[in-house]
Amino acid sequence: MSLCDPPVAGVLFDCYGTLIDILTDERDTETYRNLARWLIYQGVMVAPDDLRVLYTCHVREAIEQTGGLYPEVRVEEIFAGICAEHAIRKIDAGRLGIETARAFRAASLRRLGIIEESRRLLDLFCAEKLGVVSNGQRVFSECEMRAFGLYDRFDFVIFSSDLGYQKPDTRIYAAALGRMRLSAPEVLFIGDNPENDVAAPRRFGMQALHVEEAWRRYSD
Repeated sequence: MSLCDPPVAGVLFDCYGTLIDILTDERDTETYRNLARWLIYQGVMVAPDDLRVLYTCHVREAIEQTGGLYPEVRVEEIFAGICAEHAIRKIDAGRLGIETARAFRAASLRRLGIIEESRRLLDLFCAEKLGVVSNGQRVFSECEMRAFGLYDRFDFVIFSSDLGYQKPDTRIYAAALGRMRLSAPEVLFIGDNPENDVAAPRRFGMQALHVEEAWRRYSD
């Protein structure tokens, strides 16, 4: 950003590492052990080690089928398939896929909280159009935003699972601008990833700041 940049009419935020502080461990054996125990009571029997292998392989296969440079999948669909394959009684695989995705997130969660400096930024930009563009899974990411009272503060929220591709795919930025009905130079992108949230938006014509720079710039 420079003194000759046009006025900001809209602000796009990344989610994780920008608005929400999170740490998960999807490789930990304990994550799959807890999820496998929970699945028993949902009518699905699968060993923890098998569950980890199945999840990893199914995600990889779904990504390959989706294609493109920055493909995205929906984890609830992955888990729905696994549950259907390993059901020991009649289940609603679609519904259980959603619940399993959320249980998986809970089992993998190690830290979750709001980033207060960014919440203050939201207060400063309350007069502008606000949106979120996140590489995330709506099935549980929306729940996390709502838990901290963030979701309804935005005019719209785009998760990569909604679209089937992730940042820095240019289509995700185009989708956000379409929702805002603003031109790229009128929009400021704030996030923690140097490529996805700063370099790529700038190449697309937006203004962009690393979240820590935004905290400093708007701290007064």
